[in-house]
Amino acid sequence: MNLASFVQGLASLAWVVTIGLVVLAVVRVSRSKPLKGSRSMIIAMVALSVVLSIVGAGLVFVEPNEQGVVVSPYAFRAPRGYLDFTLTPGLHWVVPGEKVVLYTISRLTYTMVSQAGEGDMVGDDSIRARTNDGQEVFIDASVIYKIDPDKVIQLHIEWQNRYQDEVVRPLARGIIRDMASQYGIEEIVSSQRGELEDSITTQLALKLAENDLLLVDFVLRDIHFSDEYAAAIEQKQIAEQLALQAAYVVQQRFQEAEQARQQAQGLADAVVIAAEGDAEARLIQAEAEAEALRMLALALGENPDLLTYLYITKLSPNVEVMFLPSDAPFIFPLPDSVTP
Repeated sequence: MNLASFVQGLASLAWVVTIGLVVLAVVRVSRSKPLKGSRSMIIAMVALSVVLSIVGAGLVFVEPNEQGVVVSPYAFRAPRGYLDFTLTPGLHWVVPGEKVVLYTISRLTYTMVSQAGEGDMVGDDSIRARTNDGQEVFIDASVIYKIDPDKVIQLHIEWQNRYQDEVVRPLARGIIRDMASQYGIEEIVSSQRGELEDSITTQLALKLAENDLLLVDFVLRDIHFSDEYAAAIEQKQIAEQLALQAAYVVQQRFQEAEQARQQAQGLADAVVIAAEGDAEARLIQAEAEAEALRMLALALGENPDLLTYLYITKLSPNVEVMFLPSDAPFIFPLPDSVTP
């Protein structure tokens, strides 16, 4: 309980006591009993009740999140019907008969969504808009705002307590529709969503400031589509997934074919390398044999009897001495030796 309520309670109690004393005095007078000071007590209680009533009627307590506009019927005090200053948080006293209208200066949120029970309005309160390519979208949004503390009196003069329904709501819905109409539906749902939100925030802040309100933040909560467009989007996504899957299969087949080609190429290269190695070995062998024959021919040219010697040693490696008649021919004809 604040001090203003406490004083008003005391004033009410003082009046109850005063009325009780008056009734008691009347009863004593009707019974011809002396008052014995009751008159002075009644006068004192009446004076106290009046003072407490006046003080209590003028005391106003302003909460920490509020400011008060004083509406006065007294021309000497307020020629324009209101005081030029607001009552800040705390305890104040105004002339009895003046009215104090309190306005919250804390942040407020106005929400417009399609889901029932989440917004400030009953039922579907999302913003229906059309994009520049003719598609219909439904936008859920929240506006976080507050009263400009320096313009509370002007707000009271122009809007009083109607500012949420007659300023915030229509301005937000109109600006959202206007901004959405400047983008295509693909841009809104993908690359340009952030830009759309920034554009709405900028325009809404300007318009609210013109009406003594400050925009704290704008939240683009959701964007959804008509059932027809949602079905088309779903079909498109399915087609894109199938196309991606087909491309993946093609890529996989290409990789498998490339792997098989590389394996075949490796085998072919191995065969070629083996053939080249074999051919080179044969060539080296042939060259060696030719060189051996050349060397043998040179040796025979220099020593003709060498061939006869080789013939005899090959004939019988185990025969050391053989006796033949002087007129007997050889078993095998000796090779002809040619004397160069």
